[in-house]
Amino acid sequence: MIEITAIRMEGGTGHEHIGSLQWRNIQTGATGQSTRQAIVDWLEESKANQAVVVGNGNRTYVGVRRPTGRPKYLSTFANGEWTDNLLALPRF
Repeated sequence: MIEITAIRMEGGTGHEHIGSLQWRNIQTGATGQSTRQAIVDWLEESKANQAVVVGNGNRTYVGVRRPTGRPKYLSTFANGEWTDNLLALPRF
């Protein structure tokens, strides 16, 4: 399981999206940086691969959204609803 710790936006005004993410492996403490697509691929590779955002002592799970006609993207899922916790993370 990884914790997403920061995001980098790209794409410019009006079309900004998360381009890359910094993360920390919760079990090993290892850290890294990956593109949005690499995290999407990793999450889809196995149900054992999980990512979270931690805030206020709570873990919110990160999932892959699959909008019709648009690229897949990441979003958090809490209390049965998709949320935007990723956008509240620090930028790098």
